[in-house]
Amino acid sequence: MADFRGRFIGGAAAQWIVPVAALAGCMLGASVAQAVSLPVKFQFGPGKQVAGYRQVLPDMAYSGRRGYGFDLGFKVKGLNRSDAAGVKGHGVTSPKPFFFSIKLPPGNYNVTVTMGDLRKATSATVKAEQRRLMFKHVVTRPGKFVTRTFTVNTRVPQIGGPRGPHGHNHVHLKPREVGALDWDNKLTVEFSGRRPCLCAMKISKARHPVTLFIAGDSTDTDQRFEPWCSWGQMLPRFFMPRRVVVANYAEDGESANSFIWEQRLHKVMSLIRPGDYLFIEFGHNDQHEHGPDAGPTHEYRASILKMIAQARARRAIPVLVTPMARNLYRHGKLFNSLDGFPGEMRKIARQKHVPLIDLNAMSTRLYAAMGRKGAKKAFVDITHNDDYGAYEIAKCIVRGIRTDRLGLGKFLRPGLKTFNPRHPDPFSKFNLPPDPQYSQKKPSGW
Repeated sequence: MADFRGRFIGGAAAQWIVPVAALAGCMLGASVAQAVSLPVKFQFGPGKQVAGYRQVLPDMAYSGRRGYGFDLGFKVKGLNRSDAAGVKGHGVTSPKPFFFSIKLPPGNYNVTVTMGDLRKATSATVKAEQRRLMFKHVVTRPGKFVTRTFTVNTRVPQIGGPRGPHGHNHVHLKPREVGALDWDNKLTVEFSGRRPCLCAMKISKARHPVTLFIAGDSTDTDQRFEPWCSWGQMLPRFFMPRRVVVANYAEDGESANSFIWEQRLHKVMSLIRPGDYLFIEFGHNDQHEHGPDAGPTHEYRASILKMIAQARARRAIPVLVTPMARNLYRHGKLFNSLDGFPGEMRKIARQKHVPLIDLNAMSTRLYAAMGRKGAKKAFVDITHNDDYGAYEIAKCIVRGIRTDRLGLGKFLRPGLKTFNPRHPDPFSKFNLPPDPQYSQKKPSGW
């Protein structure tokens, strides 16, 4: 679109596109090497070191030289319960969330954590990178332990291989992305809950999991701060470890066109493999672009078709996701505030024989079932979800995966019940520990 390209190329672009020099600290340069050889096993807390493990004491803050440690300034307390119980004889805990980071190159990793305490009960929720939910409310009784594995994707802005269509080899990050946990050279794991107690962690390279890439906007990006959240952040919790990894490339304020111009599609295409999936969800910001090519049947359609073609050229599987409904009412009823964009995406899916997850229709039913008052508990504003809303929308995405009989369905965690948007989970029974990072600033976009 002419208006966007003019701002992108012109001097005003510096106001919202981070200069290449500013990315030096978060790009994967020649000086950044794998600081920790894999597989690696950590034991946490004081006490006798166990053979084959690296011991992490409570005062070990993250440092690039060491390559691992507790991060973001959050403190932990060490537990030394027994010298004879191996890694389960000690650990670390905190009444507040805490973070552990490991310096690693971009890629997919299997992370196995052992949690529990010999003397007291524990309860932990685990997230990775930028608030991606891996599992919630893992409870142990005194003297009991649990071991859980999750698979996580890490990334950097640099793009390998040939330069992109605009002569660049990096993603053009927005200011809010600089310093975020999902564009650095680290893998970061967050532990929260009533009483998380971490005893041990093992990290290994994930060998060819199916990667689910997400191309989209603020409604599915990895939101950095509470109370904002998206369905893309909740989605990893629903997949089996080692089989599927979610690589969320959605970003605040993106239209289908800007996603391409900022090199985000080029980055995804440099990584996507045969059999991987590309979920494509746009419409919220496309609706507010201006220019002769604006609108659902022009540049929007062309951009969506380009994403489909490029994914198929790499033998990956594109999936179209209609933009979720806003919490807007007219004459006392929810109405479609996204103009013709959901309809155009449905049309493209029919014409190009692309699987479609009709999130717009499902979210409309979901919010109607919540009622006008109840739906407010799922939103921070009229567009963006909180944790509860994002979790319910992620369940809609899972329903769409099952309904369309996508191959991903066989990798959903066992025991997941079929979700009906007309019967949402009660807000009173939803309880996810909030993250410590908080901001009242609204995400980019409408």
